[in-house]
Amino acid sequence: MRAARRFDTDRTYPRLARSNVADRVQLFTEAVARPPPVYGERWVELGARAFRAFEPGRSKLAAAILHRWTGPVPTVEETWLYLGAASGTTASHVADLVGPAGRVYALERSPRSFARLLSLAERWPNLLPILADARAPRAFAHLVPPVRGIYADIAQPDQVAIARENAALFLDRPGAAFVMALKTPSMGRDAEASGHLADAERALRGGFDLAPSVELEPFHRGHYLVGGRARAELFGERPRLTLARPRAPRPGRRAR
Repeated sequence: MRAARRFDTDRTYPRLARSNVADRVQLFTEAVARPPPVYGERWVELGARAFRAFEPGRSKLAAAILHRWTGPVPTVEETWLYLGAASGTTASHVADLVGPAGRVYALERSPRSFARLLSLAERWPNLLPILADARAPRAFAHLVPPVRGIYADIAQPDQVAIARENAALFLDRPGAAFVMALKTPSMGRDAEASGHLADAERALRGGFDLAPSVELEPFHRGHYLVGGRARAELFGERPRLTLARPRAPRPGRRAR
């Protein structure tokens, strides 16, 4: 690992840091695990702390933060539900941000991606993989407790409706966080990207106090980060279900 030339932790999110590298801002998250890298990202050691580069080209959340996203970001000791975790690139950074005392329930429906996610969770003990489809939240409701935040990254035409249904079911209270990587290329060709964004904001506004959405160009074409804080009205949509009790993170294993 190499030391960055300048390295400043964020005042609001203590496990997020910024560094000036070659006249540009580079994001880092304080790592829960140890090397090797997950996707070739750079690692930096600062005393007893290890940080890993949070690459905007690989993570929509990182791209949004660089574009001055003012909405919610996961932070220490929170519990989040991640919808569409794939092999865990961004999910591992969310697990870094919530820290060892937080938890991330990472949902993925593809068995191939889930196998890689399981392997990653051996190194991130606060990352809890679930093989399930976000379209059917009642099918996995017994596995997920009420959460402080939801991060959705779902490539489906009805991705907004899917994310909202999960939010109504799993968010723990008004003011809880909702963040969605809106994939307009998956929403059809009947509207431009800006039109899909407007439709998504309109569909979410009744249940959330939305932060200004952020376009993720040039890192992710046709993508936006959308979200904000849950309003009390959202919880009128919640069905009566028995939800899971919170689980403590598993003891970590030393990376080989």
